[in-house]
Amino acid sequence: MGEKSLGTESRGTRRRGSADGPKATRRAVLIGGAAAVVGGGVLAREELSWVWRKVSVGRKPRKEGELDYVPAQWVAASSANWRMADRPDDYRIDRVVIHVVQGSFAVALKVFKDPGHGAAAHYVVRKDGHVAQMIRELDVAYHAGNRGYNERSIGIEHEGFVEKPEDFTDTMYRSSARLAADICHRYGIPVDREHIVGHVEVPGTDHTDPGKNWNWDRYMRFVREEFARQETAAAE
Repeated sequence: MGEKSLGTESRGTRRRGSADGPKATRRAVLIGGAAAVVGGGVLAREELSWVWRKVSVGRKPRKEGELDYVPAQWVAASSANWRMADRPDDYRIDRVVIHVVQGSFAVALKVFKDPGHGAAAHYVVRKDGHVAQMIRELDVAYHAGNRGYNERSIGIEHEGFVEKPEDFTDTMYRSSARLAADICHRYGIPVDREHIVGHVEVPGTDHTDPGKNWNWDRYMRFVREEFARQETAAAE
C-alpha cells in the first residue's frame, strides 16, 4: 500500500474516472467503430472497449472463489475496489507490482474488503508465507494509482512496515517469490526489475513502498531461482 496511507490507489482519482475508465452517464450509441458518443463526449477506442465490457454479457467463465494461484486462500475484496475485465485478452499482463501494507495481514484483508476504501491488490502475503488471493487475475485491481499500470499488472501486497526490515522475513520473501515466478511463468513476463517493480516506481505514484528496507537483490534471486525451477518442471 505504501507509507502515505493505507491504500494502493488514490480513490479520488479513480472516482473522477481518469484512473480506471470513463465516467459514462449513458451507454455508447455506436458500438464497433473507433469512437462512440457518451454523455455528450467522444470516447476513444480504449474507452469504448471499457464501456462495452461494462454492458457485455460475454465473459470468460468464472466460479466464485476460484484461484489463479493454487496455494492461496481465497478472500474476496469488495467489488468496489476492482473492475471486471478479461485479461490478458483485453489487456496484456506484463508487470508485477510489489507493495507493503503499512500494517498487518489482517488489516490488509479488512481494508480491501471495505467498499469505501477504493483500492485493493490481487494478493496479500503474510510474514509466515501464507498467501491470500482477493481479486482474480482476469480483473483490474485498483492498486498502482496509475490506470495503465493497473490494467497491465498484478499487485502483490506484503504484511509489514517499510521502516521495519525485520518484517520482511525469509519465509515471506520466498513465498512471494514463488508467487511472482508463477505469475511470470504463466504470462511470459521477463524476470527482471523492469517488469517486477515497486509501487514507488509506478509513474505518478505518491507512495514509497516497498521502501529502502526491501531487499531487491535477495528477492529477485529467489524469483529467478523459483522461475528456473518452474521452467524445468514444465519441460519434464
